[in-house]
Amino acid sequence: MRILLLNCLIFLSSSVLAGTVLIDNVRVWAAPDSTRVVFDISGPVEHQLSMLTEPYRTVIDLKDTNLNKDPTQPGSEDKYLQGIRAATRNGDDLRIVLDLKKFVKYKSFQLKPNKHYGHRLVVDLYGNEAMDADEKEVTQEVTAANRPRDVIIAIDAGHGGEDPGAKGPGGTYEKFVVLQIARYLTDIINKERGMRAVMIREGDYYMSLRKRIAKARKNKADLFMSIHADAFRDPRVRGSSVYVLSRKGASSEAARWLAETENASDLIGGVSLDDKDDVLASVLLDLSQTASLEASIDIADRVLKGLKSVGKVHKRTVQSAGFAVLKSPDIPSILIETAFISNPDEEKKLLTRKHRHKMADAILVGLRGYFRDFAPEGTLLASRKHIITRGETLSTIAQRYRVSTDTLREYNGLKGDLVRIGQTISIPNSTTSSGT
Repeated sequence: MRILLLNCLIFLSSSVLAGTVLIDNVRVWAAPDSTRVVFDISGPVEHQLSMLTEPYRTVIDLKDTNLNKDPTQPGSEDKYLQGIRAATRNGDDLRIVLDLKKFVKYKSFQLKPNKHYGHRLVVDLYGNEAMDADEKEVTQEVTAANRPRDVIIAIDAGHGGEDPGAKGPGGTYEKFVVLQIARYLTDIINKERGMRAVMIREGDYYMSLRKRIAKARKNKADLFMSIHADAFRDPRVRGSSVYVLSRKGASSEAARWLAETENASDLIGGVSLDDKDDVLASVLLDLSQTASLEASIDIADRVLKGLKSVGKVHKRTVQSAGFAVLKSPDIPSILIETAFISNPDEEKKLLTRKHRHKMADAILVGLRGYFRDFAPEGTLLASRKHIITRGETLSTIAQRYRVSTDTLREYNGLKGDLVRIGQTISIPNSTTSSGT
């Protein structure tokens, strides 16, 4: 009799819990202009959001839901979220309250399981202050500059937040090591005369591929450079690679594999594509690309030469594949795979500051070379001066700087080709000159 009663209780408990959604974990990611709260849930959940004032708070009511453990609390640097609390409501339901520091806009969506996570409920909190401030800062810089401007390089540390990227055999996440490389590269670029670096992702938070491109464009970047340390099926694969966009197909199996991995970042990180078919999803991730690849290929080639001085390269020539993050229609763009984090030896190297700094220094060598020869018009680097030395002619100087003799003569107001030792002439931007 007791056994029968116990079986009945177990059956009834299972029946009740079968319809109950469990929240296993709560993660908080604070970005400069938004905060993302992610709930790891056991299955799809019926929920409703509302805003309360005095004080401001966002309320999430979840039907037939239990919380397994206390939610993670936001850090002090979070601009929007003060704290998270939860309580049972109506016996079976759960109410989660997001205590806010200010008024915010919000949105929520659910994501189906993928290779990294199970079901998720995502709540984004965001305001307009940070974006407005960024736009104002850029506008003031551009409008105030009647003088030559710096070359602007957008440095994009791949992945972040909900999207960890590749994982090495020792447990190292790609998102952390590439952020460290990007930070150091930003520092050394900003010490260069005539160059200024803009970091696209500044911390451990998720950014969509489109938002990365949009930030580069908003800052009027002359180059978009995405830094990665990816993985491949074979742990023996190693070495650095540099990629440009291909619209015709990948240049190798590894290139195809890497492009598919990187383009899945939005799906892993939390773009709400769950209600759309695969064809539409691919269209949403595929930006139109109309700009010439000539500049991207030249920059990539120079950066690759720099990386060859650090260690082994995976491919000795610039590779191409359909990376969505490279599809900005108006900015030359390259993607650098600093190493294969799936290779145990390369994972260990990426964990050392010395090796990360060597990688960044090598990248800078390539950038220096390209912008020395092809600085954009109106930049400080384009305003070049050359002092004539013994044996030089106007023709040899023109060849050195990749401009035509006629352009060099006209740019300096010279009536002929005669120059003298010690004479200073100005070198125009080669991209605006005719061929030699």
